[in-house]
Amino acid sequence: MNSELDSALEEYIQLGIQQQLDYDKFYLYSIITHSTAIEGSTVTEIENQLLFDQGISANKPMTEQLMNLDLKSAYEQSFVYAKKHTDYSIELLCKLAALVMKNTGSTYKTIAGEFSSAKGELRLLNVSAGHGGKSYLAWQKVPDRLEKFCQWINEERKKIDKSNTQKIYELSFEAHYRIVSIHPWADGNGRMSRLIMNMIQYEAEIIPSIVKKESRAEYIQSLSLSQDYEDSSKFIDFMLKHHIENLRHQIADYKKSMEADFNDNEQKTSVQNQHTNDTAKITQKITVKITVNQQKIIDAIKENPFITQDELSSIVGIARLNINKNMKKLQEQGIIKRVGADKNGHWEIVK
Repeated sequence: MNSELDSALEEYIQLGIQQQLDYDKFYLYSIITHSTAIEGSTVTEIENQLLFDQGISANKPMTEQLMNLDLKSAYEQSFVYAKKHTDYSIELLCKLAALVMKNTGSTYKTIAGEFSSAKGELRLLNVSAGHGGKSYLAWQKVPDRLEKFCQWINEERKKIDKSNTQKIYELSFEAHYRIVSIHPWADGNGRMSRLIMNMIQYEAEIIPSIVKKESRAEYIQSLSLSQDYEDSSKFIDFMLKHHIENLRHQIADYKKSMEADFNDNEQKTSVQNQHTNDTAKITQKITVKITVNQQKIIDAIKENPFITQDELSSIVGIARLNINKNMKKLQEQGIIKRVGADKNGHWEIVK
């Protein structure tokens, strides 16, 4: 597994894929979209980009949109902690949990007292898992177990070999497993466990892993098996395999995009000469291949002819400089044109 991970990471880095994205922004949007999708959100990645960057609400339930906005705030705060190498504590975890559940949390009244998941407060009731009704740790034991978790992760972060990327991933996956197993909060435990996993990866400056919504069933099954056998290895093995697969998919998509751009620069032109009694008519046929990013630009212009290059950068997920290059190609090919001045004009789809 180690050689597979190293091979995928090496190719990923050599291709410069990480430099093509703003990892504090677009890659994060993908992490958030998939994390909330595992919890039932139907908001897409494109819809989240518009929601986060332009405040454009999607035609989706408000609770789902708030779930995504709250998780974005929590991730941004977690990155602040990670950059400062802040030690983990119950207080820090509860602050992050409060951000995750800020607008969708509830107040609970129990025999042990009242608590609010919207404030990130630890649960004062016992909970069971959705799969098979497995009971989690009794609520009375949560604070002590969470304190031990913080002590453990702080020690491991300090002594781990920073050059051993796989060990760092394994530590982040183990932390994910332990938080879920403790289940400290009444709600939001899944999102919190994935956030902590990414926070550890972000601190170590390695490529963050995404639990894809398409692998939700396998993800939950591996977690359930590890909990049933009280052995995290099954879950860690799944997460490593899943991360390598995601890297390979991103590499393949990147290569396909680069190949499309190359082909786009080699336009095939065929000329047919047709003569009439009075004039010679020359018809030039140009075969144009549109890249994935260029199609996104065209679709966005159709939706909003007054769209700016900065807005296109947010929607397409590439740098403004690359937006500019792609738009020049589209103009050269006669697909789009600018009508009016740079400031007050608009874009028009020609063909």
